Amino acid sequence: MATTDLPVDQLRKGAKVVARTDLRDVPEGTAGKIILVNGMVWTRYWVRFDNGVYLGSIDRNVLATADEWKRHLKGEDPWGTSGAAAVGDDSSDEAGGDAGGGGGGKATPSGTVVPQLLLDRSAAARKRLAA
Repeated sequence: MATTDLPVDQLRKGAKVVARTDLRDVPEGTAGKIILVNGMVWTRYWVRFDNGVYLGSIDRNVLATADEWKRHLKGEDPWGTSGAAAVGDDSSDEAGGDAGGGGGGKATPSGTVVPQLLLDRSAAARKRLAA
């Protein structure tokens, strides 16, 4: 069977990972194992963490390989500045990330950030429907 070439940062099923940030019921630094990889354009992962929690639709930005996590603990920045901003560093909002919704946003339990523009639209729609 022919093997397919994966993007450099894509993980495979069975890979050992560590949570880079606090997730729902999963503290930062908790180890886990990828049990499912899905998506074509946006790859998401289902992970079974060592504390018994299963989470799905987790973005690569909130997962680290064992090597990346060791480098992070040594004080290095294995993800570069863009990786830190994607995980929840507020510096991206100050850098002019205003897309008409005041910038910002809110992280979901899986670590994916919902843009503030979409949150504002949802709030306005709920208000219209309630009236």
